[in-house]
Amino acid sequence: MFKVINTSKAPAAIGPYSQALIHGSLLFASGQIPIHPENGQVVEGDVKAQAHQVMKNIGEILAEAGTSYENVIKTTCFLKSMDDFAAFNEVYAEYFTGKPARSCVAVQKLPKDVLCEVEVVAII
Repeated sequence: MFKVINTSKAPAAIGPYSQALIHGSLLFASGQIPIHPENGQVVEGDVKAQAHQVMKNIGEILAEAGTSYENVIKTTCFLKSMDDFAAFNEVYAEYFTGKPARSCVAVQKLPKDVLCEVEVVAII
């Protein structure tokens, strides 16, 4: 069985999915995009501005589940353009100091035409 994680401090799911699920001692968080949870709007700006909001959203989900960035063991990062790779990494490194395993790919398009999305797996 699993436990559904939901917090109003991160954006509500924009489709038929949960913000995150816990199974056993693992948290599986859905991809987070740069939506401000209070107004539901995409954060304006470059990939750095959007990445900071993505990381804040992830942090709130991790906190609701009783864990933190230090317990993230795997991330999957989606970028609209690999031209943003270095700038995205600067922001990413501020949050994921434990250097979890990671995949990072460029995709043709992301929801709401954002510049980045990140999903995580963490230990509870």
